[in-house]
Amino acid sequence: MSPRRVSAIRKESRMYSHLFESLQVGGLKLRNRITMAPLYLGYAGEGGTVSELLLAHYRLMAGSGVAMVVVENATVDSPLGSGAPRTIRADTDANLDGLKRLAETIKSQGAIACLQINHAGRFAAVPEAVAPSVVQTFGRMPRALTLAEIAEIQDKYVDAALRVRKAGFDMVELHGGTGYLLAQFVSPRTNKRQDEYGGPLENRQRFALEVVSKVKHAVGSFPVGYRFLADEWLPDGLKLQESTLVARSLADAGVAYLSVMGGTYESFILPEIVEMSAKPGYMVDLAAAIKNAVDVPVITAGLIVTGELAEQILAQGKADLIGLARVLWTDPAWPRKVMEGRENEILQCDSCNACTKIVMKGKPAFCVRWPIEERRAWRQKFV
Repeated sequence: MSPRRVSAIRKESRMYSHLFESLQVGGLKLRNRITMAPLYLGYAGEGGTVSELLLAHYRLMAGSGVAMVVVENATVDSPLGSGAPRTIRADTDANLDGLKRLAETIKSQGAIACLQINHAGRFAAVPEAVAPSVVQTFGRMPRALTLAEIAEIQDKYVDAALRVRKAGFDMVELHGGTGYLLAQFVSPRTNKRQDEYGGPLENRQRFALEVVSKVKHAVGSFPVGYRFLADEWLPDGLKLQESTLVARSLADAGVAYLSVMGGTYESFILPEIVEMSAKPGYMVDLAAAIKNAVDVPVITAGLIVTGELAEQILAQGKADLIGLARVLWTDPAWPRKVMEGRENEILQCDSCNACTKIVMKGKPAFCVRWPIEERRAWRQKFV
């Protein structure tokens, strides 16, 4: 690299001094403030195995220059807790060798490896899903969990978290976003229980806090992050007034970070939410509100398309870390292009949602923004 090029990179790094600054999270040093946010693309094998496509994808993501990669949505209870047939399984030792390969693949590229674990609850792809309460879900009625089943599911989170640690990941993330089971208990819309897990917020947050407590007790010093739903964007759903209180409870319980998001599968399809989610940084204000309420690192995401926007978010104290999902998938060179002052070369995600439509058909996603040669090679190799 020429001296002039090195000088230009150093200048750009100084310009984005917050974005390329290191940070301690859960006792681990992140080399910069860029993380890969969890993104389901249907790349696992049928039945949730770790496929070659999944490994190739995360090798590319981890090699992008991000500080941490959060692998998406591994189920703690298959099939009852799985949202799709290609959901990664973290509920069985039969998948442990695959998970080890996945952790090794990410860490070999210099990134912190984190695996998100989840129970889909009322959104599970099973004939009779389970949930806190009997609340209609896209025309289906889930079955309300018994107290004994609640305890069993909490133990499954513990088992999965221990498996994540055994597989060699650096962290585990509990998925309390997107309207999945942890969030279903917190939401006044989906939790109509009359026992100790329902009613006032103190009771509705009990399930999530017990999961955090049990997992942390089991894994010891192993960091436990939390994907956090700040607002369901539904008239009768969870709002910031209550979610900020839940965030404080989670921070007091010792989570390593809160990865803040908004919306559920029921609100994502609303016209006003579709319009809003096409705007850069559309979830940043949620993260800022949560950051004001807690003393643990906060990750924000939501179409953060430029280095300038990412730097501004960090400089203004609205978040501590930037989460890139589709933005990074569309162009894995995003971090390096920003650092090297080549933002004009970034291949931008335009929120066309073509990838989502592909996934909804049960197929592995590809980006329609990729050059045609790249798409053709990808399809020939993996589809």
